[in-house]
Amino acid sequence: MTRLKNKHAVITGAARGIGEGIARAFITEGAQVLLTDINTALGQSLAKEIGAEFMKLDVQSEADWDALATARPQIDILVNNAGVTGFENGVGPHDPENASLDNWRAVHAVNTDGTFLGCRYAIRAMRESGGGAIINISSRSGLVGIPGASAYAASKAAIRNHTKSVALYCAQQGLDIRCNSVHPAAILTPMWEPMLGEGEAREATMAALVKDTPMQRFGTVDEVAALCVLLASDEARYITGAEMTIDGGLLAGSAATPG
Repeated sequence: MTRLKNKHAVITGAARGIGEGIARAFITEGAQVLLTDINTALGQSLAKEIGAEFMKLDVQSEADWDALATARPQIDILVNNAGVTGFENGVGPHDPENASLDNWRAVHAVNTDGTFLGCRYAIRAMRESGGGAIINISSRSGLVGIPGASAYAASKAAIRNHTKSVALYCAQQGLDIRCNSVHPAAILTPMWEPMLGEGEAREATMAALVKDTPMQRFGTVDEVAALCVLLASDEARYITGAEMTIDGGLLAGSAATPG
C-alpha cells in the first residue's frame, strides 16, 4: 500500500478524530507525515505511535503558519482539518438572532481564517515542490443551513467556496496544485461521545441522531480517511475544485430511508 509513497504531508487538527484517522491512513500508504495540533501532549503521543512527526500549530495564528513554512518549505499534501463548532466549552447560543459577535468571530477565526492561512502556505510550498494536493475538510453543514449553529455552517460554506477559488487560481497560474473539499456528515469521533451515553440508551441515542440518514448509521473516520487518500494520490490528478460529500445519502433526498 504505497499510493502516497515519498509524499510529504501536513495535517492540521491531527491529534484525534478525523485528523488522526487521516494521519494513520497516510502513514499506511507510505507518506511522510507531520501532525499539527494545539494539543501538544496528544499530538506528540500519536506521532510517536504511528511513526510521524509533530509540530504545535494554532491554525488561526499567522505566526504559527510562518514557523511551519520555515520548518517545512516544501510539501506535497496539506489537509486543512482543524476546526471548531463553537460548542466545545458549552458556549452559546449560535442561532442567527442571538449569537454574539465574539462567538461568531471565534468560530470563523479557526475554521475560515485557518483554512485561508493553510491554503496560502500550501500554494507557496507546493510551488517549490512542483505541485501537490490541498484537501479542505468542510462539512455537510457547509452545504445546507443549520439554524442552531449559524457560525459553524457559514464557516464551512466559506471553506467550500474558498476551495474552488484556490483550485481556479492554481490552474490559472499554471500550477500543478489541486484543491478539493470533503463534506462529512455524522462521523463517529470522540466529539460525539458525551452525547451518546452508554448501554441501551446509547444505541437509542445513536439511532435517533441518524434517523434522517438514508443509510441509518454514523460514518467512520476510516471512511473519511479513505476518501482523503484518494484525493491526495496521483489517481485524482484530474480532480480539482470538487466537493465530495460523505453523508450516507443524507443530501441525496428524503425518500431513500429504508422502510
